[in-house]
Amino acid sequence: MTAGLHGLSRFDGLRAQHWTTELRGDGVVVLSFDRAGASVNTFGQDVLVELDGLLERLALDPPKALVVRSAKASGFIAGADIKEFQVFDQQGTVDGAIRRGQQVFQRLAELPCPTVAAIHGFCMGGGTELALACRYRVASRDPSTRIGLPEVKLGIFPGWGGSARLPRLVGAPAAFDLMLTGRTLSASAARAMGLVDKLAEPADLVQEAAMLGLRGTQRPFKQRLLGWATNTLPARKLLAPMLAKQVARKARKEHYPAPYALIGAWERSGGAGIQGRLAAERKAVVKLASTPTARNLIRVFFLQERLKGLGGKDHGIRHVHVVGAGVMGGDIAAWSAYKGFEVTLQDREQRFVDAALQRSTALFDKKVKDESKRAAVAGRLKGDLAGDGVPHADLVIEAIIEKAEAKRELYAAVERRMKADALLTTNTSSIPLTELRGHIARPAQFAGLHYFNPVALMPLVEIIRHDALTPDVEQRLAAFCKAIDKLPVPVAGTPGFLVNRVLFPYLLEAATAYAEGIPGAAIDKAAVKFGMPMGPIELIDTVGLDVAAGVGAELAPFLGLPIPASLSTPPEAGKRGKKDGQGLYKWENGRAVKPALAKEYQAPSDLEDRLVLPLLNEAVACLHDGVVADADLLDAGVIFGTGFAPFRGGPIQYIREAGADALLARLQQLHARYGDRFAPRPGWDAPALRP
Repeated sequence: MTAGLHGLSRFDGLRAQHWTTELRGDGVVVLSFDRAGASVNTFGQDVLVELDGLLERLALDPPKALVVRSAKASGFIAGADIKEFQVFDQQGTVDGAIRRGQQVFQRLAELPCPTVAAIHGFCMGGGTELALACRYRVASRDPSTRIGLPEVKLGIFPGWGGSARLPRLVGAPAAFDLMLTGRTLSASAARAMGLVDKLAEPADLVQEAAMLGLRGTQRPFKQRLLGWATNTLPARKLLAPMLAKQVARKARKEHYPAPYALIGAWERSGGAGIQGRLAAERKAVVKLASTPTARNLIRVFFLQERLKGLGGKDHGIRHVHVVGAGVMGGDIAAWSAYKGFEVTLQDREQRFVDAALQRSTALFDKKVKDESKRAAVAGRLKGDLAGDGVPHADLVIEAIIEKAEAKRELYAAVERRMKADALLTTNTSSIPLTELRGHIARPAQFAGLHYFNPVALMPLVEIIRHDALTPDVEQRLAAFCKAIDKLPVPVAGTPGFLVNRVLFPYLLEAATAYAEGIPGAAIDKAAVKFGMPMGPIELIDTVGLDVAAGVGAELAPFLGLPIPASLSTPPEAGKRGKKDGQGLYKWENGRAVKPALAKEYQAPSDLEDRLVLPLLNEAVACLHDGVVADADLLDAGVIFGTGFAPFRGGPIQYIREAGADALLARLQQLHARYGDRFAPRPGWDAPALRP
């Protein structure tokens, strides 16, 4: 057995940084990818050039079989190098980069010997496309194995042959379900789909791949038939409009063109030979790469990576104690238990704890696919009416009513029972920490840990600072957020912090427009047209009119904004919104029942500006006031905390692209028309608002 390129005559004279070869005794060559200087494997152009040279030699002197594997424990291949892709976009050389990837993978597909991808850990994007170019695929049974094509989340679609090959392999319906959603598959799900030919134990992965290469396998007739039948011209003409209609329910074409371009390329060329399909794929992806949507979604990807990087691994937290078993507190406790922490949940009455534990069952049933493991996950969450978990907790999270006095009384009772190195945090959504920390004995270990509703879906957690908070505590909290798969953003402890402060003027103006008689459905429609994931009237009901009124009481004086009647006082009993089945809308089966708009109804022409410009105005003020360290953190916080149109890149990025001066002029027009609530806030002259 010979290792290294120069030990094999077929590779004499080749130099490689990222690839090594091994010739097995059975005549199988194992080609291992180990990108130099990187913790994970990604495809840069230098990696592809090296691979191309190796494949050229293998074509001239083919082994009995070729196995492609990763030498990194972290996983197979994470995909293309996104930073490099950004550079190609700036240079206008995306076409060349796409063409090279296609050509290299096609060379792999045309090798005159069986080829097998041995997949472990993550296999994403270009990694999956390389695997698709192989004749066979073997995946590790390890739970960490995940396979996917997430390019649609970056505003493009698989461009190195993935969209050309996958529909033929697994059938168009399954292929598009994977590519249009960007979701990932477990090894067993990929096997069931036909994307993977065989599963193997981690220790046997390469051996099983080599044996598959030598012996081969015949795909089931049903899979082969599906791959042919669903790609015929009649099938494409039937399926393409259906797929586009499904996409339209979730994404507008003008906001997210990639899914529609993917469907269109397949409809037109899905029946062509591989070169025709690759040409159509390349043409569409190159065009998409230059769109503002793709550039902004790639920007959002890097914003997310930045937030992930804020927390290390050293949080020193094992036991979490949550006080307050309402919707937020109960869901925070359940999520923490799901993510592996021991959790105790306290409230003043057992019925509140019981209700939270019952809700947690639904979360565990949904998230823990292996039924045999659910009991262990549920066992990590314990009701604790007496608060016996406090002395054992490494982190205490307070999630009680939004009243400063009640919170201070709780801290006085809890802090003296806590361990010396334990952290005390509050989930307050708007109260400044200076109002809460007055009688705390260890203010350096006190901070805000503000989650968003629903906890299981919203990725952001605001880490609320104050001047006595120590950097090591902030680091521990960021690491804890990372451990529970949340994105931390450090923010100043001023009223509303970042997300609620930016969001509140938007919701307030929506409520004002609603009070004027503009239908809620029209208001929501205008916001969704702009790109928000949910309209503001529906959002107020989802958050709860009681919560919105509480935030309003805290923020309106700070921001100097008037509050309409619907948010100025607590709502009537049983009419708090979604949780009661009645609020500004009626709710049935978890959905808002919105009265239909009359066909002749025309929303005011300035409605979108009335909703969006107050949000942008407050974002500018937050940046000016130093609520976050910089514009990128502000955009990240607002996108991941509110769902602000990701394809627009965040409020500050949107201001840059739309033009700060143009938006300021429109804001001034609203100021003249509607009054001081539209007065421009300080900061519109900041250099950060210019491209």
